[in-house]
Formats: sequence, C-alpha cells, structure tokens
Amino acid sequence: MRLLAPDPGRRVCIARRATCWVFFANGAALGSWVPHIPDAKLALSLSDSLLGSALLGMAVGSLIGLPLSGMLTARFGSRKTTTAAIFALLLATPFPILAPTLPVFALTLVFLGIANGAVDVAMNTQAIAIEERLARPIMSSFHGLFSGGGVAGAAIAGLAIDIGIAPKTHLLATVVGLIMITLFAVPFLLPTTPARTKATRAAATSFRLPRGPLLALGVLSLCSLMAEGAIGDWTAVYLRDDLSAGAGFAALGFVSFSLTMTSGRFLGDRAIRRYGGPAVLAAGTGIAATLLAAALAVGEQHLAVLGFAAVGLGLANAVPVLFSAAGKIAGTPPELALAAVSTAGYCGFLFGPPVIGLIADRFGLGVGLGVVALALAVVALGGACAAVEGTRRWTVSLSASK
Repeated sequence: MRLLAPDPGRRVCIARRATCWVFFANGAALGSWVPHIPDAKLALSLSDSLLGSALLGMAVGSLIGLPLSGMLTARFGSRKTTTAAIFALLLATPFPILAPTLPVFALTLVFLGIANGAVDVAMNTQAIAIEERLARPIMSSFHGLFSGGGVAGAAIAGLAIDIGIAPKTHLLATVVGLIMITLFAVPFLLPTTPARTKATRAAATSFRLPRGPLLALGVLSLCSLMAEGAIGDWTAVYLRDDLSAGAGFAALGFVSFSLTMTSGRFLGDRAIRRYGGPAVLAAGTGIAATLLAAALAVGEQHLAVLGFAAVGLGLANAVPVLFSAAGKIAGTPPELALAAVSTAGYCGFLFGPPVIGLIADRFGLGVGLGVVALALAVVALGGACAAVEGTRRWTVSLSASK
C-alpha cells in the first residue's frame, strides 16, 4: 500500500494517538470478555470439551478475518478498514454472553473472531504507515497498549464480578463506553491510498506455506500462539473449577498474564538490543515453562497465578522476535515470510483450546495446561539453538577479521 503525501508532524502525532486507542480498545474488548467465559460455560451447562470446541469458533473466525482484512485494506486503505473493523469488533463483543444456546454461542464467537482478525491486520497496517512517517521503531509500544487494554478490561471485569454486576450488564456498558471514545478517535487515523493495480493487491494478500528455515520459525510461532491462546481461554476456568477460586480471584489469572506481557513488551526493545532476540526468547520461555509446570504440579491458587504471570512475561516478545527473524531470511520476500509464519501461528491458536479441552475431559485441566508448558519448552529450545548458532557465527566472523 502506498502512502499519501507527507503530513505535518502534528498530524502524524495525532494519528499515532488515534491508532494507540484502537490497539487499546481491541485489547480492552477482548479482556472484558475473557473473564466471563466461565459464566458462559455455566449458563449453557457446557463440559470442558464442548467449551473448547465452541472457543475454536473464534480462532476459525480469525483465520477468515485475516485474509479478508488484507484484501479490504489493499482495496480501501488502512484507515477505512481499521474503522470498520474496530466497530465490528466492539459490536460483536457482548453477543457470546447473550447467546441462548450452544450453536448460537459458537456462531457469535466465529463473528467475534472474524472481526478480531480483521482489526488485527488493518490496525497493524495503519501502525506501519505511522512508523514510516516517524522514521523510528514504535511497533512494540502499540502492542504494549493492546496488552494494556487487555489488563484494564480483565481487571474491570473482575471487579464487576466481585461486586455482583451481571455479565451482560458489564459487557454492554463496556462496549458503549469504548464505542463512544472510538467514534472520536478514528477520524484522526492516517489517510492512506489503497493499492491500485491487480499486482499490488495480489502481493498484499498472497502467502506461502513455511518451508526450510521458515518451517522452524513456523513451528515456534505455532507453539507460542497456542500457549498464548490457551492461557487466555483456560486460566479462569482452571482457577474456578479445578482450584475452587472465587470468581473475582479467577480473573487474576488472565490479568497477571496480560500485565506481565504488557510490561515485557514495553521493555522488550531494550532487552533485545542488549542480549539479542534469541537469548531473550530462550530465557523468557524457559523460565515460564519451568514455573508453569511447577505451579500445575502443586495445584495452589496463588502459585497458579504466578505461573500464568511467568507465561505472559516469557511470551511478551516471542512473536516480535520470530516475525523479525522471518522477515530477514534471504531469498524470501519479507511480506511472504511473515504471512507464512503468522499462518502457522494462528493454526496453533486454532487447535490449542480444543486439544486442551479434550485432554482436560480425560485427565483433568491441570494436565491439559501442561501442554502449554511443553510448548513453551519447545520455544525455549528453539531460541537457545538460535542463540548458540548466532554466537558461533559471530565468533567465526570475528576470527576471520583477525
């Protein structure tokens, strides 16, 4: 997509603030819904496997929304697509809790997933346009605000649950508030011009399956997003049903995960510059895998929250590191490499919840969440191998220069 003529600095700064709000609102909407998953499970009398299968609908919807948003962004530009997508997401947020039956519940989650996938592509395209205008890296801060929105949404949801506000009332009130501010923000998004030729539109929406070096990155992306999606879907259920936590305390699982992920994203650029992406990836996910496995083995509420917090910190920079590595692979266009790795990642997001639900029905949810610890260990191993390989190449290069 081609940018319009350069805007004054103030215009770009205002557009940056508007885009920050879109990222925050996206996270806040999802964060407001997640703590109410146990309420939907109880209202519809669902088993873990049925809930996991229904939650699969949101991941399926995201896989539909991603390419759809790519085509719409190529045709209409990121400002129009971001505007339409964020309003679609906000309007879809309360419908799962309003669903009277399991089929309707699953269908509303599909629509929520489509809207979420659409806003994901569109708002990141808008963020890239702003980053190019400012000529400095700012993407991590945008994603930090998305995580911050998730923290705020989940925290307010937990408070609402504790003081007895009905889930329907809370979600409807939250959506109204988010829509009102969004109506004010989106007119200030950065204008961009859509792709005009068939060739540029095809390039914007094409992708290839991972192979060679991309396959390894795709596997790590799959494991990372599987772990991220599973923690978001199952923490509250695990704390409430398996560890007998109160509804408000159960919300702390996702809050702690989102809070540490937010902090890690705001601090990640500095750590990566100092230690390197693979080392940060290996250390973070390795520690997270160890602490989560220990917490699940002990089965205590506070340790479980600590384990979920460790997962958030460990995964904070996983996707940025993996996507950055994919974009630097020689011989593959960066946009095609990123599409391939992100497709693999969303497949992990797609299959994670139902797999854990099936395992939980047979062996218990604690064992099911053990799959997350295993996935984190795989990512840690991949990061460690990449760090060792990077050190070896640096040593060889240094010796050659002598």
